[in-house]
Amino acid sequence: QAMCSDKLQTGLLAVSYFIYLLVGAAVFQALERTAEKQEKIAAAQMKEAFLQNFSHLTVAEMEQFMKNLTEAIQNGVYPIGNESQIEDSNWDFSNSFFFAGTVVSTIGYGTLRPKTAGGQIFCVFFALFGIPLNIVFLHRVGKMLSLLCKKLGQFLHEKGMRKKKIKFLTLLFFLATGILVFLCLPSVFFQITEGWSYSEGIYFAFITLSTIGFGDYVVGKVVSRE
Repeated sequence: QAMCSDKLQTGLLAVSYFIYLLVGAAVFQALERTAEKQEKIAAAQMKEAFLQNFSHLTVAEMEQFMKNLTEAIQNGVYPIGNESQIEDSNWDFSNSFFFAGTVVSTIGYGTLRPKTAGGQIFCVFFALFGIPLNIVFLHRVGKMLSLLCKKLGQFLHEKGMRKKKIKFLTLLFFLATGILVFLCLPSVFFQITEGWSYSEGIYFAFITLSTIGFGDYVVGKVVSRE
């Protein structure tokens, strides 16, 4: 009965964690998408004005254009291609969900960030409650892995294996499972979906898992790194 209750608690925690991220993603998308679109329109207009008058621009005007262009790129707006790209948003639901995950896990890549006052305030409260929830969730995942190792140890003990060998094998199983689940398999997924090399996938998975989060590699970027 206690094990059944423990499984129920784990299931409820996982569902609550997932719902929290979904709600956060929806709110971030609602708060940020319109402002981003306006920023893209402004960048497109700036580009159009430059193309019409570039032969008559003064040095000061050229410097101002370069400054505005740099700021737009830093904000995730790339005035490249035609106007149809204005409808493409960095704040689509998948990217918003990914951003919500990076907030509660304290990774903070910095490539996608709220710029509106409402988005920034919501981000503070979302992180305030989301970070403890993430810690509790990860603690429960770790507990489940430990329980799995314990069961493996009991099974090996019943087979007559010595305690030292059991400890070594359960530790090896724990490490191998962690490397496979958190590094090897995600790297294959990133290789397929993002077009990265396997070594780049390993690098990204490790930088993410360790919560370093440089931001040089980020999944789902609208503009390629090339």
